[in-house]
Amino acid sequence: MSTQIPKAVLYYFPKSVWSAVALLALYEKGYGEDEVDLKTVDISELYLSVRTVPTLVVPLQKTLGPDTESRYKPITDTKAIVEFLDKGRSVMSRTNTTSDAPAPALAPATISFASSSAKIIDDILHSEGGSPNTLLYMNARDETQLKTLAKFLFPFLQSRHEALSGFIAEASSEQSHLSQKTKAFYIEKQTSTQTLLEIMSKAEVATAELDATAKAAREEYFSTAKTAWETDLKESLNKLNGEIIGPYSLGDQISIADLHLAGWLARIVSLSGGTITEDGDAVTAKVESHIGGGFQFPKEAPATGGAVGARATPQSKLSAFWDAVKDRPSFQRVYANGLH
Repeated sequence: MSTQIPKAVLYYFPKSVWSAVALLALYEKGYGEDEVDLKTVDISELYLSVRTVPTLVVPLQKTLGPDTESRYKPITDTKAIVEFLDKGRSVMSRTNTTSDAPAPALAPATISFASSSAKIIDDILHSEGGSPNTLLYMNARDETQLKTLAKFLFPFLQSRHEALSGFIAEASSEQSHLSQKTKAFYIEKQTSTQTLLEIMSKAEVATAELDATAKAAREEYFSTAKTAWETDLKESLNKLNGEIIGPYSLGDQISIADLHLAGWLARIVSLSGGTITEDGDAVTAKVESHIGGGFQFPKEAPATGGAVGARATPQSKLSAFWDAVKDRPSFQRVYANGLH
């Protein structure tokens, strides 16, 4: 039997916000390339069979012996994946790693910091109102924006709808062993996908030229998009501003909360037209403009994150955070091909 230690496998989608968070954790913790296999998954076609991306499949500790058949367990929650990776490699425990890279502790160091971290991660970044995926699907509040969004989103939705139809047909067969709950899940997803697909398929048609049904669907979509960007996101950003200490979420040291925030903010900046080459002031200005309605971040940070000396003008906490995180090797590696 082989004496080679089995690897963990991270299944991820390159354009997924939460996959980016898992990758950031992997790189920040300094895992060696021979310790974790990275496998990409096309969620437009396969997301229903995988159900959750990212997924980290890890070998069970008790099956790591040379005379034992390796067994594995999947970790399908992004928060759990990051916590597992943080605990799996530290300065004090190097027995299960082949890397000599630093292994900084990312977990909050105090009860107070743990509470703040939980608020940022659970109550804001992973909340329904702050969903970066909802903002992606709802990133159009007028006809011009809808045309632009449809060019990207329509092919994705089309592939997803075809995959859903196949899963539903399979689930309806007599040989299917799927539960009624799973079948209902497929049907619910197909219905929501079909609704978006119909709206995107008519993006090039002027609103005045749509029939009554299509016009009502578009108007409802614009209303939902307006709420997502101009109400829900603004609320999430204001909450973040109240929790972040600066330049990172919990102060001078990067932590677990910052990995989630980095992936989340990268999506918001990307949807607002920002790029990885721009500084914090530039990208937050684009987010402010994209939200509209005169929204502005409070300028409460006196200096750029990581910079020496004071700024001539104050900046927002998220501007300082962006300046601190965007040049980190992990961030540059995950977003080497641009923000998403």
